[in-house]
Amino acid sequence: MTVTEAISAFFLHCQFEKNLSTKTIKAYRIDLAQFTEWLPSQGLPMESIKQIDRDVVKAYLQTLFDFKPKTTKRKIATLKALFNFLEFEDHIVVNPFRKIKLKIREPRQLPTVMTVKEVQKIFAHVYALWKAEVEAGLPQQRARLRDLAVLELLFATGIRVAELSHLRPQEVNLEEGFIRVIGKGSKERLLHIGHDSTVDMLRLYFRTFQPTIESANYFFVNRLGNRLSEQSVRLMVRKYAEAVQLPKHITPHIFRHTFATLLLQEEVDIRFIQGLLGHASINTTQIYAHINPEHQRTLLRTRHPRRLFQ
Repeated sequence: MTVTEAISAFFLHCQFEKNLSTKTIKAYRIDLAQFTEWLPSQGLPMESIKQIDRDVVKAYLQTLFDFKPKTTKRKIATLKALFNFLEFEDHIVVNPFRKIKLKIREPRQLPTVMTVKEVQKIFAHVYALWKAEVEAGLPQQRARLRDLAVLELLFATGIRVAELSHLRPQEVNLEEGFIRVIGKGSKERLLHIGHDSTVDMLRLYFRTFQPTIESANYFFVNRLGNRLSEQSVRLMVRKYAEAVQLPKHITPHIFRHTFATLLLQEEVDIRFIQGLLGHASINTTQIYAHINPEHQRTLLRTRHPRRLFQ
């Protein structure tokens, strides 16, 4: 088996057996393309994957330390995943990563978060624009309504921007106030929306955009009637944050950090928050799968800082 054939088999495994996301597979492709470009540049063989031994891998790993620690760790993890797969499938006898131990220290950076007042400032600004546009009968009110629905859901649930962008209408239950999210690794989780104001805004958005939503089969849509892209959400969030002159670079992911941090400040159990965020951890088990939906609803209704808004 050539190196190229081995990598092709690995990608089939990632796509159809592991069901990895398009984003993850794209990152794998970039990492392995770099590896296959490096091999011939060093006069190393591509004819047989079995010729890639421990010394070759160690030499390649030395080239990765010019990258940021996080990038280096990802590239090593990609290569490790490839050779673990090849060993499991008996395409190689000895895994070249065996007995290779690496310790990469990644500087710990606290996530950027917003204060409740900063979130309120963004919400107040966008709501004021929307109300003025409604009163004046301006066409911009439709897009503004959609933006408000996006902002409300980001803050209400801590949803990832990719999850929000790919949310389907059938995954949104506005009668009972919850959404069903397909997260990383195709893991499903149920998120209750804890505040009536958020649910009311989502209902108004859905009623206004229902034909377009049903046609696109995505809950959040753009002006062309297609899925609202992740980049569009990022640009929209940045636009409103800059409009109210927040001294931070605000992204949808910062809404996620803020959601988690503010709930933690309200003394919500960290294990519960991890379950809401869909985080995997070696220190946690299946406890998240057993979260009581009614308990989740009550906690979010009574503890989520959205209740503090006027």
